[in-house]
Amino acid sequence: MVSTSTTAAPARPGPTSASWWFRSPDGDLAIAQFPNPPLFVWFGAWVLGRFDLSEAHAATVSGVRDGALLVWALDELVRGSSPFRRVVGAAVLAVQVTALVRR
Repeated sequence: MVSTSTTAAPARPGPTSASWWFRSPDGDLAIAQFPNPPLFVWFGAWVLGRFDLSEAHAATVSGVRDGALLVWALDELVRGSSPFRRVVGAAVLAVQVTALVRR
């Protein structure tokens, strides 16, 4: 006689649980992580933007800064390791797109 006993995996908390919002699918706390390349580019452009630049250079630095933040936000929205990070990515993407449209 063959016995087929299955044990169900423990249920993952749902959207009403804080744990669900801040943990990755493998259970790790995923609020912040080491910055990825778009954030390094954004920070570098932000620092450069603090200097007294010519109008052309300032526009270029501003474009690089905005583009890097758009790339980061889209990456978080698509590949964020927790729902919280995906929501932050969506919010930053919405703010950046709105700001670009209003220019």
